[in-house]
Amino acid sequence: MVQISRRDFVQSTLALAVVTQLGRAATAFAESPFILPALPYAASALEPVIDTETMKIHHGKHHQAYVDKLNEQVAKIPELSNKSLEEILSTVSSYPEAVRNNAGGHYNHSFFWRNLAPVGKGGSPSAELAKQITTDLGGYDKFQEAFSSAALSRFGSGWVWLILTPERKLAIISTPYQDNPLMDAAPIKGQPLIALDVWEHAYYLKYQNKRADYVKGWWGVVNWQEVNNKYQSLLAAKS
Repeated sequence: MVQISRRDFVQSTLALAVVTQLGRAATAFAESPFILPALPYAASALEPVIDTETMKIHHGKHHQAYVDKLNEQVAKIPELSNKSLEEILSTVSSYPEAVRNNAGGHYNHSFFWRNLAPVGKGGSPSAELAKQITTDLGGYDKFQEAFSSAALSRFGSGWVWLILTPERKLAIISTPYQDNPLMDAAPIKGQPLIALDVWEHAYYLKYQNKRADYVKGWWGVVNWQEVNNKYQSLLAAKS
């Protein structure tokens, strides 16, 4: 009979445990293809505009819930596991409403986090983007006024977007709930450049019912560097 030392036994047992855990993790990943992205900054980084507690709850609870519920739909509709989030959105009207709500919620929030930067770190519109804002929207001041107005006039929960339309024009649109301009069901379609979440959970802890104060402060944490990069990549893709 082959004998092994206690040390070798412990090491082999630990190795087996690691392999088992990795196997379980791989299985869980296969069953849950969508994951919550990490914030690109600390939860406290957007203070004082967006408070730390709101960021923790918004990201770790609300966004996580959309991811979890989307993965529940994937388990029920296996074909979804072979599609990217954007591909799902492009044909979302073919699926149950739960797919629309949760795929939209996952995409919208993932986009929203990248659109934010600490106060004073977000930069400003590039010269090329600023020129198109002037051409299509009447200049930065009018654009800001129109975008803010859309945010304040959105009844109930939803989002406001700056998009680049298929005609390569800038447009401001508002969508209800977790809809977005990538969906085949969207009345106005386009590629998002900026997203603003006007669901109450995005601001209520700090601003209560004062959505106008939240929107005014939000302009100070827009990540224009990210917006500029997205704009340039869209122009390059269309050229």
